[in-house]
Amino acid sequence: MQFIDQAEIEVQGGDGGDGLVAFRREKYVPAGGPAGGNGGHGGSVILVAVEHLQTLLDFRYAHKFKAQDGQRGGPKNMTGASGDDLRVEVPCGTVVYDAETDEVLADLTAPNQEFCVAKGGKGGLGNKHFLSNHNRAPERALPGLPGEVRLIRLELKLLAEVGIIGLPNAGKSTLISALSAARPKIADYPFTTLVPNLGVVRKPSGDGTVFADIPGLIEGAHLGTGLGHDFLRHIERTRVLLHVIDATQADPIAAYHTIQDELAAYGRGLTARPQILALNKIDAFASEEEVAAIAAQLEQCSQIPVFLISAVAGTGLDPLLQQIWQVLEVTEPVVESLA
Repeated sequence: MQFIDQAEIEVQGGDGGDGLVAFRREKYVPAGGPAGGNGGHGGSVILVAVEHLQTLLDFRYAHKFKAQDGQRGGPKNMTGASGDDLRVEVPCGTVVYDAETDEVLADLTAPNQEFCVAKGGKGGLGNKHFLSNHNRAPERALPGLPGEVRLIRLELKLLAEVGIIGLPNAGKSTLISALSAARPKIADYPFTTLVPNLGVVRKPSGDGTVFADIPGLIEGAHLGTGLGHDFLRHIERTRVLLHVIDATQADPIAAYHTIQDELAAYGRGLTARPQILALNKIDAFASEEEVAAIAAQLEQCSQIPVFLISAVAGTGLDPLLQQIWQVLEVTEPVVESLA
């Protein structure tokens, strides 16, 4: 399945139906009055957040969505039928922007949450509406109003409680596959992961916690270098960041600072998010003292504990998960402002 997390579409409410000019034609009523009905209202375009969608792939080829028009008014003061609303499903976590002003219109995070993005036009008035003492036989009716037209941009921000970050080949995909049923592509070259991967990890209580494996960040990611710029937005909703560092690389300390600098440059409060450090691939070392020395340096510069793990061998994962559960218990959900 392709992962599409941005889309630009045009939405249009249905046009209102025209009002009707008509007069009563009844037996024994030689001077029947006006009887033209009002037009029906046009349908609206409504975005609905659903859980069964994970990407914005449906909008890759469908770029225009228009609700049904209202029907013209009928004789005998009959109002025309209103157009049906068009309900467009989007994944939970979709942010809706006005593409022309960049204004945030809605943030659809909860299942079945709705937002009317384009209102339908009002129906026109029939000639019955213009009856007065001065005009007993009005021959005037109003056309229906056009529906609202809007160009909007959809951006998907994954809803995950734990975001796994780190440089390419740090072992993030291996870790999420070891912790959950997720089966991302894993290989021994950089940028194996081209899209975020989600995995559900079970707590001891039985509840599921969503982990997101974010594609590898590199220096300059916040400026568009590599893949990180496209996927940094998916970290914004996470409550905890799990920073995975490859212990076998030339300079693990520099790797730590590279990621921290990118989080700071991207902003949006990511540096204030609770972090947990995991030094991965410790199974590649013959000496425990060498691994301990690297961990001590990381703890000194980060001022937080470092967990020694091997995602491949499954070493050290239980203490790591226990720390994650403890941090989640005392961390409030992220609330984003629409301002």
